[in-house]
Amino acid sequence: MTIYTAELKTLKDELLVMASHAESAVSRSVRALSERDLALARAVQEDDNVIDQLEIRIDDIAIHLLAMAPLASDLRLITVAMKISQNLERVGDEAGSMARRIVDLVGEPQLQSDLAIPQMARLCLAMLHEALTAFVERDPARARRVIPQDQEVDTHNRELHRALSSFMVEDPGKITRCLALMAISRSLERVADHATNIAEEVVYLYEGRDIRHSHSSGHEAKNTVG
Repeated sequence: MTIYTAELKTLKDELLVMASHAESAVSRSVRALSERDLALARAVQEDDNVIDQLEIRIDDIAIHLLAMAPLASDLRLITVAMKISQNLERVGDEAGSMARRIVDLVGEPQLQSDLAIPQMARLCLAMLHEALTAFVERDPARARRVIPQDQEVDTHNRELHRALSSFMVEDPGKITRCLALMAISRSLERVADHATNIAEEVVYLYEGRDIRHSHSSGHEAKNTVG
């Protein structure tokens, strides 16, 4: 194995490690909300630094690989890996944002709308997992199936915001809790956006087609990075 091939493999491996951390951060944040687990919420906040450092490492490896004048196919892989890394870092940021809100909610009783968060999170995490699996398995068709699901998450977010707005009008004592849940819902909606971005990058990597702004992608490029 040449140095170039070894570094390309390291790039892929580090990206998958970062993906695992990002998925775990979102999952643990939602569990911290359901269980009102202060220690878990704080752990998610502290672990955000791990994701940040992985992004830096991936960028360093990618820049070194680019300096080796890679083939066109590898060039596309390297640039897509950097973009996926950026999206995963944003996912980690959203998990940290959720954790900060959850810290404020730990001493508060749950609202009925709390129950909608795990369902929304499951859909977002499934999208993220499928997009990353499509990357690993070189399956752009699988990535394409992720993209329309973003609209479903958007619908969940809007419905939850409407319900929470009604709660605030009916009972001003719930305003703080409702605003926190709105922020958590909005973070999950952004996680879905980043999963969609990753799926679109996978399509570009394996089909050579940029569908980020096409009507066929079914996705308005929200929170696009890179």
